[in-house]
Amino acid sequence: MKKRVLLGMSGGVDSSVAAILLKKKGYEVIGVTMKLYDGEIEGSCCSLNSAMDAKRVCDYLNIPHYTLNFTEDFNKYVIDDFIKNYKNCRTPNPCIECNKYLKFGAMYKRAQELQCDYIATGHYAKIEYSKKYNSKVLKKSKATAKDQSYVLYNMPKEMLDHVLFPLGNFESKDEIRKIARENNLLVASKPDSEDICFIPDGNYKKFLEENANITPKEGNIVNSSNKILGKHTGIYNYTIGQRRGLGISSEKPLYVLKLNKNKNQVVVGEEKELYTKSFCVGDVNILVDNEFTDWTDVKVKIRYSSNAYEAKIKKEKDKILVEFYEPQRAVTPGQSAVFYDGDIVLGGGKIM
Repeated sequence: MKKRVLLGMSGGVDSSVAAILLKKKGYEVIGVTMKLYDGEIEGSCCSLNSAMDAKRVCDYLNIPHYTLNFTEDFNKYVIDDFIKNYKNCRTPNPCIECNKYLKFGAMYKRAQELQCDYIATGHYAKIEYSKKYNSKVLKKSKATAKDQSYVLYNMPKEMLDHVLFPLGNFESKDEIRKIARENNLLVASKPDSEDICFIPDGNYKKFLEENANITPKEGNIVNSSNKILGKHTGIYNYTIGQRRGLGISSEKPLYVLKLNKNKNQVVVGEEKELYTKSFCVGDVNILVDNEFTDWTDVKVKIRYSSNAYEAKIKKEKDKILVEFYEPQRAVTPGQSAVFYDGDIVLGGGKIM
């Protein structure tokens, strides 16, 4: 009997090619598009056009397709979390929450209802057996430039046996588009979606003002010695490491070092003050059998677009202590720190 797979389909080329690859491997594929956001957002991965593109691909490949409404979960776990973080001067990554609670949470529950053996997505990552850890592990994709393992670290460990990433062994997006063209998919040249799906224009400040009852509240811009240098237009308008748009003059370039909610202050300083060696991580998720009770050498990635750098980690109660061997720039509360052993994802958590 064929193994049944519920495949998350956004209407893009990646998930569409994933459907082709799964079919060729003999799986019984069911396509599902997740409606995540109320209203129509042009260009979003959950727009009406995207759902229609996914349905067209499924019809062409002769596989069933469903559009499922997960707006309530998305509002609760992704949008509310996004707003809460900004209100608390933290910079969230909504894709990580969406993967945890929607794709590998709500979608997996629906897969079980449909008696599917696996769920699958078009993410660039791999799940393979590791002799070292004697279990399935999450690994980086071969397509280094497209690797998405960073945003997948928060998936439940027990799901590693139930998830397929068909694109994990390809080395570039060009290979995926070639497969799409060879199979005459209409989405073969469809551009990638780069922005936050519910803020496709990238204007998160406008989104917060319109959806979170956040209004600009003027306060002081100060240096590390608490000297007032100017006024800010609302803390949520600033991010750690920001240089432009501060509206203050200085002999040396100044950068945002910290956002102080209690004092309604933006703290700035020279670039050298942005570098940090040690910090704590909370909301931890570990994907391997290791408690990290002793200092362990790993590589740590502190944002999606950065490299992973050498560090050591150690568990202390429900937190992980991280110490880089060389100071790293703009360690940002709310972002995730993800731990790697080579190309294996050990886990990660939220920077405190």
